[in-house]
Amino acid sequence: MTTHTESTRTHRSRIQMVSAVFGAVFLLVGILGFVPGITKDLDTIMFAGHHSHAALLGIFQVSVLHNIVHLLFGVVGLLGLRSRGLAKTYLVVGGIVYGVLWIYGLVVPMESMGNFVPLNTADNWLHFVLAVAMVTTGIVFGRKARTVSQR
Repeated sequence: MTTHTESTRTHRSRIQMVSAVFGAVFLLVGILGFVPGITKDLDTIMFAGHHSHAALLGIFQVSVLHNIVHLLFGVVGLLGLRSRGLAKTYLVVGGIVYGVLWIYGLVVPMESMGNFVPLNTADNWLHFVLAVAMVTTGIVFGRKARTVSQR
């Protein structure tokens, strides 16, 4: 008697994989925001506020809060591997959040108390790119695959 063992393979959709890629990048960025040398002037990092002069890669102004947000976005992005719906929601809603953050960064003066994240010009434009990329991939890859019916 022969036994046929079928290996179970979890099939993940493209949108789940895209969500995971965004999640992994956000996690990496969140971690690197705490690494001396990769983050310039890390000794000046503050929990929040525009007085933090720490800059990831010497370009993007960061704070502890900013890094924590990246870490959280990373974890949620990786959770998108669990379901297609969660992945799509993460990308579209996350993209909208980054769009709002981009507008917020354009409206709130950089030296004001309202700039609590903190944000600089490089952050603002990166947030714009993230907003467009996340919403677009969420919509494009979030479409259900059409099946061709056999006649």
